[in-house]
Amino acid sequence: MSAGRGAGQGRGAGRTGSAPGAGPAPTGDEAGSPATWFPAAPTLDGPLDAAFDAVPDDWRVVTEPFRHTAVGQALQARVDARRTAGARIYPPQPLRALALTPLASVRVVILGQDPYHGPGQAEGLAFSVPDGVRPPPSLANIFQELKRDLGQPLPASGSLVRWARQGVLLLNTSLTVEEGQAASHARWGWEVLADALVDAVVRQPAPVAFLLWGQHAQARAARVPAGGPHRVWQANHPSPLAARRPPVPFIGCGHFGEVRGFLAAAGRPIDWTL
Repeated sequence: MSAGRGAGQGRGAGRTGSAPGAGPAPTGDEAGSPATWFPAAPTLDGPLDAAFDAVPDDWRVVTEPFRHTAVGQALQARVDARRTAGARIYPPQPLRALALTPLASVRVVILGQDPYHGPGQAEGLAFSVPDGVRPPPSLANIFQELKRDLGQPLPASGSLVRWARQGVLLLNTSLTVEEGQAASHARWGWEVLADALVDAVVRQPAPVAFLLWGQHAQARAARVPAGGPHRVWQANHPSPLAARRPPVPFIGCGHFGEVRGFLAAAGRPIDWTL
C-alpha cells in the first residue's frame, strides 16, 4: 500500500496521497545535470503556428480555440519573437505528446512542469529524454520506483515514447523553454492550454489515472472530480530534493502497480515495461 492511500479510498474515484507540503518540484527538472550533450541539438526551427497546424484532429477541439484566444496569440508572438531573435528553444516539437497519444486512448496522465533546457534532452514528452541521453535524476528515480514496485529491470533508454504510444499522456504544463534557462517560458500562456487539455481528458468517459507528483502537478487535482470514473494518485516529486521526503515520498509510493491494477479492472490494461 502506498503512503497516504487511505486518504482517497472512501471516495470511490478518490485521491491517493497528500497534496499539502508534498515536496518541491524543481524548476526545469534539474535539466542541467550531466548528460550526453549535443552541440547542434534540434531546436524549434519554425513559427509556433506550424506546431499548432500539426496537432491531430482529435486534440484540435482544444488547441484550435486556444490558439485564437488573446492568451494563445500572445504566446505565439512571444515564442516566435524569441526564436527570431536567436534564442535556442526546446523541444523541436512542443506538442509532440498530442501526436503520440490520441485523446480517446489516454488512460494515464503524468504532468510535468518544464521541458529540459539542456541541448538534446527535451523530446516533447514530460520526464522523457531521447535514446542515448543519460536519464536526469528525476527520471532515474522514476525508473528506481518502477524497479522497486514492479521488479522491472532498469531501462536501457530514457525515452518514454513506448508509454506515450499506449496511452500515457506525458504533458508538461509549460511546453517550450530556452537553452540553459529553466522556466524561461513559464506563465507565458502554456499553462492555460495544459489545463484545457487536462479538462478534455476528464470529459472522456473511460477511466483515466492521473499521477500528480509534486505541488505543481497537484495544483491540478481539483480539475478531476471525485466520484467519477477517474482516479488521482499523489506523491512528492521524483526529484532527489523530494523523492524520499515526507509527507508522501515518491520512492515507495507504489503508484505503478496500483494504476496497473486500477486500469486492468477497467478493461484498459497498461504495460509499464520500457
